[in-house]
Amino acid sequence: MLKAKDIMTPSVITFTPETPISQAAKTLLEKHINGCPVVDASGALVGILCQSDLVAQQKKLSLPTVFTLLDGLVPMTSMTDLDREMQKIAAITVSQAMSQDPEYVDSETPIEDIATLMVERGFHTLPVVDGGKVTGVIGMEDVLRTLTSQK
Repeated sequence: MLKAKDIMTPSVITFTPETPISQAAKTLLEKHINGCPVVDASGALVGILCQSDLVAQQKKLSLPTVFTLLDGLVPMTSMTDLDREMQKIAAITVSQAMSQDPEYVDSETPIEDIATLMVERGFHTLPVVDGGKVTGVIGMEDVLRTLTSQK
């Protein structure tokens, strides 16, 4: 049975939280990758930045629906969600646009579990973390290659 260590890309491109958004976007485009892990100074995983996080900067801001109750406006959605959406749209650094506390796998995770996570959660990039450090990354293409036996 194939495991993460068998299909992962071990030479990982990472960003730091301080990486400028423009540099991150350029890297994703030039390297033809969907996303990169974000690591702190010690190499620990703190987030993931995907193309979808950057595309979010171009979307319309959806204002929360409100209703009036006793002459006051009451939002129907969380103001926290609106704050996070506004932060992503205005992001200047990776830390402002990244998804925090991302899902990850370890090098012994079976490919079936990886595929399940990707399909059920809509992930295109999964970091591989061993001993608290990012040791690899798995993209959709890595999983697809197992179908053709090309590496």
